Amino acid sequence: QVQLVESGGGLVQAGGSLRVSCVASGRTFSSYSMGWFRQAPGKQREFVSAISWVGGRTSYADSVKGRFTISRDNAKNTVYLQMNSLKPEDTAVYYCVADPRAMIRTNGADYWGQGTQVTVSS
Repeated sequence: QVQLVESGGGLVQAGGSLRVSCVASGRTFSSYSMGWFRQAPGKQREFVSAISWVGGRTSYADSVKGRFTISRDNAKNTVYLQMNSLKPEDTAVYYCVADPRAMIRTNGADYWGQGTQVTVSS
């Protein structure tokens, strides 16, 4: 089992930046690919970004490419999502995910955090 706890969400103006973090516990963090999904009000949950457990390979949804950056610190069991040039449409609950596969699938993952709210005002 892997436990995931997100932090760093909040309210920011459009064009601003925010960094959300996720601390993992329970298993060897470096053996899991990590990622982020989000769910806006009235919408389905969607893939945002992922980072592999080896090699640091990353992937991004087209909607955030060039604005968001995912990274991980295996020594701290933490994955980060740096979000720049935020838009009102980025408003959502952001969920941290983990998976023992080499890379997070865009349709889901084995382990989920409780989520952190990110609100971007116009």
